[in-house]
Amino acid sequence: MHYFVFCQSDIVLEHTTDGYNIPTEPPTELKPWTTVMDIDGAKAYRIDAPITDSSRYEMCPLRQSYYKLSESDYLKAGKCHELLYWDQNTKFCGVCGGPMRFDTAISKKCEHCGKEIWPQLATAVIVLIRRRSPEGKDEVLLVHANNFRGDHYGLVAGFVETGETLEEAVYREVEEEVGLHITNLRYFGSQPWPYPCGLMVGFTADYDYGKIHLQRSELSKGAWFDRDHLPRIPEKMSIARRLIDAWLEDVER
Repeated sequence: MHYFVFCQSDIVLEHTTDGYNIPTEPPTELKPWTTVMDIDGAKAYRIDAPITDSSRYEMCPLRQSYYKLSESDYLKAGKCHELLYWDQNTKFCGVCGGPMRFDTAISKKCEHCGKEIWPQLATAVIVLIRRRSPEGKDEVLLVHANNFRGDHYGLVAGFVETGETLEEAVYREVEEEVGLHITNLRYFGSQPWPYPCGLMVGFTADYDYGKIHLQRSELSKGAWFDRDHLPRIPEKMSIARRLIDAWLEDVER
């Protein structure tokens, strides 16, 4: 049995001779009021305060755990974090205000009116746009969003709105954020993004026409880059990096 234990967005990891693992026993005393969820054969729960005085356990931001855990454990940790977040934010019914109780492992029902709810995902699209420059170089459009914590550049991205397809969301976001028109839109892949409950859907596209006009409420910088003059790009854990790496490999061939 593995225990995925969180304090806010930090996960408890166990030191081992091989590095780090998910604890196989509760790293803290379970309080009578602690909600422990059974998720795919594992246990998940939250603690009120971080573990700070242990030589066996340490707190690690969920994002950084990608570099310390196996991919399967990281993905499972993300799922546990999402479901704990959902549980924490659905204590009461949105219709009548009654208490919500678990009906199945991933659904709840209101004790008063019977309203049923399930975890919801915030779906976002992300797109790598490429072009051939006037000088004949292969280039990619990279942008720096206002909410980026570092100085790295990423790709155009945004949330899917009610009533639109994934493809429509890509075209809309590109036109809104950078003022460009694209063509040859193609699906690349998807990635769970548990920060706190997202799904990233990746695409590639070719530049069609237009000049870069940044949506300043969202972006602070944006430009075309060839592979020999790239700025700092996203970390390996993100689908943005996977899209950029795939473009680099294709250009190099």
